[in-house]
Amino acid sequence: MLIGEDVDMTSELLAGKTALVTGSSRGIGRAIAIVFAEAGANVAINYVNDADAATSAVNEIIDMGRQAIAVQADVGDPEKARNLAQAVSAELGPIDVLVNNAGIGGRVADPQDLTLEQWTTTMNVNLTSAFVLTNAVLTSMRERKWGRIINVSSTAAQTGGSIGPHYAASKAGIIGLTHGYAKMLVKEGITVNAIAMAQIDTDLVHSSTPADPSRIPVGRLGSTSEISDVACLLATNAYITGQTISVNGGMYFTS
Repeated sequence: MLIGEDVDMTSELLAGKTALVTGSSRGIGRAIAIVFAEAGANVAINYVNDADAATSAVNEIIDMGRQAIAVQADVGDPEKARNLAQAVSAELGPIDVLVNNAGIGGRVADPQDLTLEQWTTTMNVNLTSAFVLTNAVLTSMRERKWGRIINVSSTAAQTGGSIGPHYAASKAGIIGLTHGYAKMLVKEGITVNAIAMAQIDTDLVHSSTPADPSRIPVGRLGSTSEISDVACLLATNAYITGQTISVNGGMYFTS
């Protein structure tokens, strides 16, 4: 390497690894999937409804020379979540990196407007799916003594947020889940971390919650690349575990 030569330090850090990113046909999940592929991983794109977007992500990854598949599955259904992990392992090999990114919101104006059905559905997608998929990939990770589990949380877990108590509780549960698994797996070569983000500039944010950059001290929404870069760090670092990385533009300064 010559002094001053531009080198992509992530280009082969995940070479030969298999990654599953839930909810990855668009937005944050897609950005994470793409950066993993750039780092050398073969990637499974998970989606629920948008097959065209999932196919587009797969094609982008294949164009990099990686393997990629799209698998339709509603991870809020435990059986479908387990089947997803099995399908990915059968096609791409044992899962080395799991990103539990799939999530739903559903803003409520008043806590008494929140129904039990909405609470249960939110918990199933945002929290229970992470538990089910983590357990589904653990056996092979333990056999190989290598694994990276990255859970997507939110500043709502820490501040209450603006969507509602169901969303805040599900994302707070993700942080607890992360700490619990990290502590129990720390001696086995498996790291477990979470990313707690503020509002990110995606279609989902603009369609489900009022996008209000004025609430964020840096004065803007975050970009998907600012999340995917952190995810790539956590996927390639063996010494960070049990952590919740806040990517929130300084929102802790304002509650």
